Amino acid sequence: MISVIRDVISGELDFMYLIVYVGSIAFVVFCTLPLHEFAHAFAADKLGDDTPRRMGRLTVSPLAHISPLGALMIFLCGFGYAKPVPVRMKNFKNPKRDMALVALAGPLCNILQAFVYMFLYSLITSRPWGNQAIIFIALFFFYAADVNIGLAVFNLLPIPPLDGSRLATALLPAKYYYKVMEYERQITIVLFILIVTGVLSTPIRFISEVLLSLISVITQLPF
Repeated sequence: MISVIRDVISGELDFMYLIVYVGSIAFVVFCTLPLHEFAHAFAADKLGDDTPRRMGRLTVSPLAHISPLGALMIFLCGFGYAKPVPVRMKNFKNPKRDMALVALAGPLCNILQAFVYMFLYSLITSRPWGNQAIIFIALFFFYAADVNIGLAVFNLLPIPPLDGSRLATALLPAKYYYKVMEYERQITIVLFILIVTGVLSTPIRFISEVLLSLISVITQLPF
């Protein structure tokens, strides 16, 4: 967001690019994030844990999922998170394996969405429309794909409250995992500081750009 605003102020980008970028992020916050969390809830429900259903999280309603801090991070940094879906490992037949599958469901949902948006972007840009409005629509899909990839990469970090920390349950002994989770709130604050200061945002952005380029190459193949 900050880099786009800077480019608009310097005259390198048209103001409409900022509008499209903000619109795509708002779309991600109110549509993509709920799908991400719904994917977690759906996977948990199918694997035998009805906790998300009982807690009202088996829905795509943004009111059930949005975290104000996580949403703010998306607007500022291009990646963030929603409220974690509550899951009880003891309800799974194979707790470690099923917890890993539930954790992966969200980022995989983001990656699938990125493929869809980049396909639409490639479809539009493969034709000489000659219409500025069409170009902005294509740009909207590109930004939406970009933010989805950023979300997937960010959420796979093995840091509470992100999905990567849940993946750690498949690798770490329970006593170590729960010891780390005791400090979840403090770790979340440190995580936010590291992102705002750019310590984490630079490597996350690099990985995201590599993945987005790969997806772009794949989605352009039909055209």
